[in-house]
Amino acid sequence: MNPKRLRILKVGIQKTGPVLYWMQRDQRVYDNWALIYAQEEALKRSVPLIVVFNLVPSFLGATIRHYGFMLRSLSEVDRELKKFNVSFILLSGDPLVEIPAFISQTDSSLLIADFNPLKIVRRWKKQVADNINIPFHEVDAHNIVPCLVASNKLELAAYTIRPKIHNLLPEFLDEFPQLKKMKNIFPDTTNNDWQKIIDTLDVDRSVKEVDWILPGEKATQEMLNNFIYNKLNDYPAKRNDPNIDGTSNLSSYLHFGQISSQRIVLEIIKQNETSVLQNSFLEELIIRKELSDNFCYFNKKYDSFEGFPIWAQQTLNIHRKDKREHLYSTEEFEKAETHDDLWNTAQREMVNTGKMHGFLRMYWAKKILEWSPTPEDALKIAIHLNDKYELDGRDPNGYTGIAWSIGGVHDRPWVERKVFGKIRYMNYLGCKRKFDVIKYIQKD
Repeated sequence: MNPKRLRILKVGIQKTGPVLYWMQRDQRVYDNWALIYAQEEALKRSVPLIVVFNLVPSFLGATIRHYGFMLRSLSEVDRELKKFNVSFILLSGDPLVEIPAFISQTDSSLLIADFNPLKIVRRWKKQVADNINIPFHEVDAHNIVPCLVASNKLELAAYTIRPKIHNLLPEFLDEFPQLKKMKNIFPDTTNNDWQKIIDTLDVDRSVKEVDWILPGEKATQEMLNNFIYNKLNDYPAKRNDPNIDGTSNLSSYLHFGQISSQRIVLEIIKQNETSVLQNSFLEELIIRKELSDNFCYFNKKYDSFEGFPIWAQQTLNIHRKDKREHLYSTEEFEKAETHDDLWNTAQREMVNTGKMHGFLRMYWAKKILEWSPTPEDALKIAIHLNDKYELDGRDPNGYTGIAWSIGGVHDRPWVERKVFGKIRYMNYLGCKRKFDVIKYIQKD
């Protein structure tokens, strides 16, 4: 592993117990730099390797749709790790209590975690570091170019981070080494009953699980293959048409870390002999995705009005008292009870399937701004609905996309108009020019 992926969160004291990988964001066995590094350290020390996942009973409004998708994939992680003599332990409760307690119980020698820019996870790590006395390392297994290597500051837009990432890609876009079978094994008698765990979770069950997408690394690989062989060549022409199944459908897998974006790029290059610099899908996967991590890491107010650029805050404040032609409550938005059939259809699609087409997500969020009393209300409503229904909710991409739509993040000032001020505007007629709106609505 390139050592630049590594960050030392705590030096700690040296012990001789097992190495512990606290899996959180990157929930996979293969192509996982954090797991690869953890195994390297365990082999170097001739000690067992333990992978632990701490199941938090409540996480930013996640429902059974999200927990079910995640846990069904983790059951596959559990089975696959056994092939390498690596124990998988599922903890449940407050990670600030459970992780230090497990370290003490197993007399672990090193704690390793994967990188996550969200402030709640960063707070967990800081407090865990304060409550343990062993070394604590963090590995960026999510980004191709590690977030803190790509840039050391908040980037203005895609055009400012793009050359930095492109310059570093040759160094980091390397093939993954294979995991090895461990000789030292942690004596684990745990036998997780995954269906029982799912059935007994105390979470919101009103948002049902979906069946159009299957969780896990094997299912992810099938989805990737389908995209590469059947959709990729037509992607630039079809990506903005929600009437066509032209997108990759990989965002949920990427969110839960069931596939590495680096693996996706390697496979696309291998199968298509394409250039990373010229492929529109890879532009989104690499530049836009890693720009989102940059935004959430360096802007702790990524989910608030104060996190918008100054120019956007100023223009929205100037138009704060503009008369709204329509105003809707959170409940009306959630039930798709607006005057706009296109918006309502997109909202119902998200509620029913856990997915909304990317182009419509921009329109959807901008209309929430137009039909809410304040920008703060709009931001709160959009985040609430996105995180409640989208399978890829609570993700840097989601927070950044909403902040772009409502608060001009990574964008520039546009022509001034009511309510929006200089925030980029989208309307129904613009959608009609992009795709057959009536056809989309009639599918509802």
